[in-house]
Amino acid sequence: MSDKTAAMAPRSEASLPAGWSARGIPFVQIALLALAAAALVILPFVVTGYVLYIANLLLVFVVLCLGLHLVIGETGQFALAHAAFYGIGIYTSGLAGNAFGWPFPLSMLLAGLIAGAVGVVIGAVALRMRDIYLALATFAFGEAMQWVFLNWDRVTGGPNGLRISPARLGAFEILSDKQAYPVVVVMALLMLVLTIIISRSRLGRAFRAVRESEVAAMAMGVPVRRAKIVAFGLSAFYAGVAGSMFATFSTYIHPDSLGFQTTILVLTMVVVGGLGSIAGAVGGAIAFGLISEVLRQTPSYQEIIYGLILIVFMMYAPRGVFAFIRDRMGRAARG
Repeated sequence: MSDKTAAMAPRSEASLPAGWSARGIPFVQIALLALAAAALVILPFVVTGYVLYIANLLLVFVVLCLGLHLVIGETGQFALAHAAFYGIGIYTSGLAGNAFGWPFPLSMLLAGLIAGAVGVVIGAVALRMRDIYLALATFAFGEAMQWVFLNWDRVTGGPNGLRISPARLGAFEILSDKQAYPVVVVMALLMLVLTIIISRSRLGRAFRAVRESEVAAMAMGVPVRRAKIVAFGLSAFYAGVAGSMFATFSTYIHPDSLGFQTTILVLTMVVVGGLGSIAGAVGGAIAFGLISEVLRQTPSYQEIIYGLILIVFMMYAPRGVFAFIRDRMGRAARG
């Protein structure tokens, strides 16, 4: 084989570092993915209904975090309205099922599209601002939406909350967490794959260019404002789908669970997991979803604890817990 032909040939396994597959993926990651897939398949056969409820809730958090990852981690826009879009998704899906008996795939699509459309409108207005002003504007929108959820009695049930009819597809009704589990798993995996595709696409590169430097992005021909609005709309779409996923296994929603505390919880998951990292968003969602369940008995202290965790990580591990562990292991390996 000539030198030129050899240069054009694909890399052999022998040319890769030890512990890497032929496609350049570390064997550790492959093993972890296989373990996670096996756990997802086995889980409904070996655990109780309560554990399955927690698993469903963690997968909803995963989709919420992937959405926030797109707008904050990929595009660098500090938005604080995620709980509002999540609430729009829950109420849209619940009302579509209660009033019209729509099948849950259609309700999910509608919930995502309505939340995404509202996200585009709010994004087009709010993204004229930057940094702390953008955060304050989106925070104000989130608080306004919670007020709407609390006071639009005829539609949302107001302070009494809303009873949600069982999700259905034809004659099949989802009446338990075990029945909802396959639907929630499939949706979470679809949204994860969609996030990876977006991240590796031209759109994902445009998001990261905007995050690094808007001036440089404009110089390269990236439509900065359009990229921000698309990121905001996609993030809201994810939150709407997450809300609809929640409505497949929950029979009740109250506006108190859609306030600033939920936004801070999801933000903490993304920041602690690692801003700009899909794996960090997923890991943060699972870890802090479990922590929030442990702290359920002490609701008065939850925001304080989340705030302290955020401060500690911003001071000592601003790239997230996974990058922190990887850096420590790298230093230990180098001696």
